[in-house]
Amino acid sequence: MHVHSVLIGDNWRPAQQVGVFQATNPATGEQLPDAYPRSAWADCEAALQAARQAADAMRSLPAEALAAFLETYAGNIEQHAEAIVTAAHLETAYPRSPRLADVELPRTVNQLRLAAGAAREGSWAMPTIDAPAGIRSMYGPLGPVFVLGPNNFPLAYGGVSGGDFASAIAAGNPVIAKAHPSHPTTSRLFAEQAHLAAQTAGLPPGSVQMLYDMAPEDGLRMVADPRIGATAFTGSRSGGMRLKQAADAAGKPIYLEMSSINPVVILPGALRERFDQVVGDFATSCLMAAGQFCTNPGLVILLAGTDAEKFATAMAEKFAQAPVGTLLSAGVRDGLAANVAKVVKAGANALTGAKPAEGAGYRYSNTLLRVDGVKFLADAHTFQTEAFGNASLLVLASDVREAEAILKTLEGNLTGSIYSDTQGGDDAGYAALAPIMREKVGRLLNDKMPTGVAVSPAMQHGGPYPATGHPGFTAVGIPASLVRFAALQCYDNVREHRLPLALRNKNPNGTMWRRVAGKWTTDDV
Repeated sequence: MHVHSVLIGDNWRPAQQVGVFQATNPATGEQLPDAYPRSAWADCEAALQAARQAADAMRSLPAEALAAFLETYAGNIEQHAEAIVTAAHLETAYPRSPRLADVELPRTVNQLRLAAGAAREGSWAMPTIDAPAGIRSMYGPLGPVFVLGPNNFPLAYGGVSGGDFASAIAAGNPVIAKAHPSHPTTSRLFAEQAHLAAQTAGLPPGSVQMLYDMAPEDGLRMVADPRIGATAFTGSRSGGMRLKQAADAAGKPIYLEMSSINPVVILPGALRERFDQVVGDFATSCLMAAGQFCTNPGLVILLAGTDAEKFATAMAEKFAQAPVGTLLSAGVRDGLAANVAKVVKAGANALTGAKPAEGAGYRYSNTLLRVDGVKFLADAHTFQTEAFGNASLLVLASDVREAEAILKTLEGNLTGSIYSDTQGGDDAGYAALAPIMREKVGRLLNDKMPTGVAVSPAMQHGGPYPATGHPGFTAVGIPASLVRFAALQCYDNVREHRLPLALRNKNPNGTMWRRVAGKWTTDDV
């Protein structure tokens, strides 16, 4: 059996392996033909050593070289889009169009180009100059970054292609990527093009490396290794917390995106004013891609009454009639089934679904659960269990006061949304609930569902624990996302010719914003 090579240093080479695996087509449940290695620690050690050497060399690289790599890589991806989309379709069962070819792949190359622009322009590093005191500071490279991508966004969040990768490189760090075992071929195709782009742009060997898989204990060892600057992880809370414990024990930064139920509050006036629109918004948001979004609305709070009952009935019909999507893996299907059963056991009623779905591949019925506010408050922890996939829980609160109490019990989430009428009838309820919601979420929305994360400089794709490991950072939104992979570096009484270009008296490109004498300016000192 041919087993694909790993990318270590500047070469594709046979892995020092402890096993072999194959991805599965989720639509059929059948194994795909390509075989990939599960690396032994020897591969991790070699990658770490190469990354450490690359980090030293990258510190002297001009920003233009980083930008050139990112832009060349984006162009390479576009030239090989057909092969990448085909592989991702087979490994995830996501539609080729529009999901992969028309949405996620353009987003991926756009992120890379935005990161290139940030690296070239340089303001992200926040150069700060106190000339009279002789003290100057800016953000600079942190060291090798270990990126573990998720299963649900094989392109735009991939370990060797996504936003974490782009941000880490733009900040001047080498990356060791871990492919997700659900889509190794997609990851390999990306890594091939990244490797070529790195050679074209003159990046040092080891700037971009990729392993397909490793033993869990070796992953824990990686995040704690002295040569690692930081880790970025997107995945389950259980996996993220194990990695965090290991990284914290070693004093290593780790940025986690883990668990979120993304609460949505729908106030009565919104239902009276635009019932059909709200029903359509929720059904689309919850069920597209079989609900496999980190911002999927998994909890909906309504105020009990005739309109809320009508909404519950309409949504149950929508869920029952909608096609059942394909889940990414047997693990996702089984996890969804287990967590739905857990919430039902706690006292939620199934309005529809809550059972396996017929048909080939990995599927679970579209599931809508319901519980009243009193019961929710009696066991809020269980009712916040994330059922990742095509499922959601309706909570019917007796009044605004009970809705406030429900929101106060919530853990941290990526997003939270409040629907209200446009004529001011819900303003009192909004005023009571929004401040509570604001403390619980990274991104607060009005009158829209949370799925869909725009690549905007103002975007916060993060939030309080357990949505992420730290509420002060975003995984989406360039240039802010670069700061996660940087260290604040101060220079005191250092001669000007020894300073980084960004901290010298002359603005190196005339467009970089620097804080000089307490004011942001593009002028020379």
